[in-house]
Amino acid sequence: MRSFSFSAAPAIVALLTCAAVGACSDEQSASPAGPTDVVTLPTGESRQYGVSVTLGNGTARTYILFDKRQQGRAIELGVALSPAALEGLPAPMNMPPGGGDGHEHVDSHEYILPMPQQNGTPFKFLELDWNPQGHEIPGIYTIPHFDFHFYTITQAERDLILPTDAQFQQKADNLPPAAMVPQFYSTLTPPNVPTPAVPKMGVHWIDVRSPEIQALLGHPELAKPFTTTFIYGSWNGRFTFVEPMITRDFILGRRTAATAAQRDSVIPLPMGAQASPAGMYPAAYRIAWDAAANEYRIALTQLTQKN
Repeated sequence: MRSFSFSAAPAIVALLTCAAVGACSDEQSASPAGPTDVVTLPTGESRQYGVSVTLGNGTARTYILFDKRQQGRAIELGVALSPAALEGLPAPMNMPPGGGDGHEHVDSHEYILPMPQQNGTPFKFLELDWNPQGHEIPGIYTIPHFDFHFYTITQAERDLILPTDAQFQQKADNLPPAAMVPQFYSTLTPPNVPTPAVPKMGVHWIDVRSPEIQALLGHPELAKPFTTTFIYGSWNGRFTFVEPMITRDFILGRRTAATAAQRDSVIPLPMGAQASPAGMYPAAYRIAWDAAANEYRIALTQLTQKN
């Protein structure tokens, strides 16, 4: 792991504690009723979709890709967005100037998506957040983007992660064992400081190599604007979610990209040696445009068994 200065910690902590606080009250959940689509592909794979949720002028729905050549094993889990889903999204709120600590008026819109009926992964639901003017850190993540939280706990369990819990800080400080921590990932918490945690989420971990935070870590020559990054989240001793954060412009750019590799961007991920619960976890994530299916996909891919 590259060394870094804890002088950046206050700004990083702002990110980790602001990302979801005060989400707008327009939460949308999919109806549990209704059929799901299954698409069989010529490659021997099949894609099963979950129930659609309205997003922007279009829809979002989870999917799982199964490989019949591998005894029907799940090899990818993601969310499919219709092209219109990226249009007509909620506009930025008028934020009152000054006052408070900056946490009270986070402009975030939450959508809850269930998994497909046949799952085969440890992930139980997707929380999709649209942030029309981004969130902390100012000048880095304050641009329109999506947060895609794939949870390995239930929504009811997630909703109990609240500061009103007498053990809230104790559970935040109870970090996963070293064998579960992916290489290069850190909470960036200074020594002897309580681990920051977000209500209804938990503790956020970031890859210290992420280009967008390099200036904060004392490496301005390596800094690049935020387009996409990947967060791990933990609570009370284990990792409970993974979170691709991706700008709207980057997703749109997959459709107009010049090369096939750019239209289907696959980004490798560090993985812990162990996981709890055991199951299929991503060795990469994907941001893609599929012209044949007429949809964008954000996916946890190259699913690998971890125990």
